[in-house]
Amino acid sequence: MSVEGNESKIIDGRALAKKVEADVKLGVEALQKEQGITPGLATILVGEDPASKMYVRLKHKACDRVGIKAEDHFLPTEVSQEELLGLIASLNQNEAVHGILLQLPLPKHLISQKAMEAIAPEKDADGFHPYNMGQLLIGDERLVPCTPHGVIRALEEYKVPIEGKNVVVVGHSNVVGKPMAAMLLNRNATVSVCHVYTDDLKKYTLEADILVVAVGVKHLITADMVKEGAVIFDVGITAEEDGVYGDVDFEKVIKKASLLTPVPGGVGPMTIAMLMQHVLECAKKRD
Repeated sequence: MSVEGNESKIIDGRALAKKVEADVKLGVEALQKEQGITPGLATILVGEDPASKMYVRLKHKACDRVGIKAEDHFLPTEVSQEELLGLIASLNQNEAVHGILLQLPLPKHLISQKAMEAIAPEKDADGFHPYNMGQLLIGDERLVPCTPHGVIRALEEYKVPIEGKNVVVVGHSNVVGKPMAAMLLNRNATVSVCHVYTDDLKKYTLEADILVVAVGVKHLITADMVKEGAVIFDVGITAEEDGVYGDVDFEKVIKKASLLTPVPGGVGPMTIAMLMQHVLECAKKRD
């Protein structure tokens, strides 16, 4: 990845994540001192998926940095839906657990939506519960999906205006695309949501003042598809033998963008930092 001469255009997710984590650490220390509460996060990992294991490790390292107590729950691939729901029910009742994170994807025989709905909304650190998704739609963003929250935090940090701007979100998943669009609408942006079925994607992306791409297709967005001076968040990631790549052709697109997140080191660290903030918020809510 060549960044020479373009350093000022890069949204440094790692630096911003450190700033968020520093604030969370102060909040954790204050909660411990004032109320004797140490925020606790329980992670549930089903199976042996290497990427999921790596993500859980990264989240637990972040917990260590900010003073959140993390506990692992590893379940075998063949675990039943009933056993998974039973574990979630027990964590819902555990007062030392303030946030619950179910690492996705689950093995195919398990129904992810049922498992997510079983998590108590007030412990839903990932922000995926239907109750919290509904709250997001009416403007209550206390617990929202972490990646869109990280994008919003970065827009605020870099003082990027949102109100009245044309924003294009490429990807309409429940994890990123849909909640991202809702958060931008809450801030009075004009939002278009594109996806695999969109005719003439370039027509939309060329109009974007702010472009958020979350598809998982290597270099889907090329330089001729972006507006001069656009602010671009690359959420997608594709792993290949020679490295990892984003949805945006970084080296060419950065010449036209005013701000762009790299892959890795952009949205990923911010996602984990926002998770830490959510666990703290969950712990405060229980006081």
